Amino acid sequence: MKKVQFLALSAIIVGSLFSCQKNEISEPTLEEVQLKPSKEQLEKLDKIGVNTDDVLIKEVPLPDGSTERHIVSGDISLPIDKLNEYKEMPTGDDLSKQYRSDYLVAPPYRNIRVLGWTGGSYALTPKMRTALSWAIANYNALPNTLNFTLTFGTNQTNADMVVYKVTGPAGGSAGFPTSSGRPNRYIRINSGLDSATYSYNVVEHVMGHEIGHSVGFRHQDWYNRWSCGYTGPFPAEPSVNPAAIWIPGTPWSPYADSLMLSCFNTSEDGEFTQSDKDALNILY
Repeated sequence: MKKVQFLALSAIIVGSLFSCQKNEISEPTLEEVQLKPSKEQLEKLDKIGVNTDDVLIKEVPLPDGSTERHIVSGDISLPIDKLNEYKEMPTGDDLSKQYRSDYLVAPPYRNIRVLGWTGGSYALTPKMRTALSWAIANYNALPNTLNFTLTFGTNQTNADMVVYKVTGPAGGSAGFPTSSGRPNRYIRINSGLDSATYSYNVVEHVMGHEIGHSVGFRHQDWYNRWSCGYTGPFPAEPSVNPAAIWIPGTPWSPYADSLMLSCFNTSEDGEFTQSDKDALNILY
């Protein structure tokens, strides 16, 4: 069966349609304000092992009404003011397994309090809330040191992760753990996932994927985005020179065996594969 790819584990808005009267000018939304990164910023991304194709700088809205300026590559969204905190990767030549980020969640922060946002325009839909609860249950079922507690509301004072909805095509975005060992705080889930096109299982898949980034996982196919339509011989020439950090003990496979592939399709079941479980249990 032909796999239908969605570049939708992504916060990048490709385009929007507006219905306007003649001579009327539409103001762009925050999600549509996009800038080109500098050469130095692209070089930094390259050195930390992030794919540098189609990178943008965006004003990212937060559920409290404030914004942060992020550099965005696919569904990887990193605050500009923290970009220099990420370590540069050593050059690697193993491009066939699963990968982690430079920082992981430190032991003091592994009891992770997740808040599903319920207020205003950023509120998760009922489908998203159910899918988030399923994704959290998948993580809690594994025998490792990560433990997730899920609540819903708008008080983010004690939350370690805040999951909320933004305008955009099906997908989501997240960052990586911080240099202090805390999990990534904000996870954005795009409104397009609430379409009838996407089942609860597909939304569960996206939730689990973005939580995966937030505790330190990179894309399994970070070097060529094979899941997004790459058809050449494997392995491909990597689009970035230093590799993300391979997780020793994860199985070899160039094909679809991970929740952490860059792109997804409408047949996703939302569950961890055995290699995902192995990778999480090895790290934590």
